[in-house]
Amino acid sequence: MRADVERAAGAALAAAAVTPPAVSAAATRPAAPVPPSGNGDHRAAMRQTIAAAMSRSKREIPHYYLATTIDLGAATAWLGERNAQLPPAERLVPAALLLAATARAARAVPALNGHWVDGSAQPAAAVHLGVIVSLRGGGLVAPVIHDAGEAGPAALMATLGDLVARARGGGLRASELAGATITVSNLGERGAEQVFGVIHPPQLALVGFGAIRDRPWAVGGDVVVRPLVSATLSADHRASDGPQGSRLLAEIDRLLQRPEEL
Repeated sequence: MRADVERAAGAALAAAAVTPPAVSAAATRPAAPVPPSGNGDHRAAMRQTIAAAMSRSKREIPHYYLATTIDLGAATAWLGERNAQLPPAERLVPAALLLAATARAARAVPALNGHWVDGSAQPAAAVHLGVIVSLRGGGLVAPVIHDAGEAGPAALMATLGDLVARARGGGLRASELAGATITVSNLGERGAEQVFGVIHPPQLALVGFGAIRDRPWAVGGDVVVRPLVSATLSADHRASDGPQGSRLLAEIDRLLQRPEEL
């Protein structure tokens, strides 16, 4: 009926009004952070922007998902020894190692680090790591650690701490919200054991980490209690296949078994 057509046309116009502008391989535009004072209009606008981006992602990107469990025994032991020799302000948390391992792995598997532009995958020359941050007023933002593949855990942790503080205070610069080539979502602090994220277009992949839990684990034929974390991958099937995605997760695992090399 005519009324149905007009109603559908109105819905399409409303969706177009919140669709983010086209992005190039050089930049992505996540939602801007909510100012600390916040208000309903800001939160509603952010929710619309997130909805548009995630709808576009699931509409356009054929996701595939992989998961693995990583033994963090070596990583946590190394952290304990390192942190015991440092003042509290300089100590690392496990998330610093997870970010460092992801950045190095993305550098080693370029098919998952880059953008889908004009009908083809364009691997990036460097790893610019987006990190999803939840805002106190609601919503998400993904500040970018540029050239993360060249930075060690301490540098990544310092940069991330600064970005998170300013993201939640509404003080990020535009350059700190653009250019991510791969994103990490770490919901461990929220208690979730696994996260299968939605890729932020035009990126090619998202890596997720859940909570670190002490669980039974087979080591050398014996069952022992080890700190384990679930690492997941959401990847664009147009740009890569399961073997490449598996290689990325395997590389993250390998690097976390040698934390001193990060």
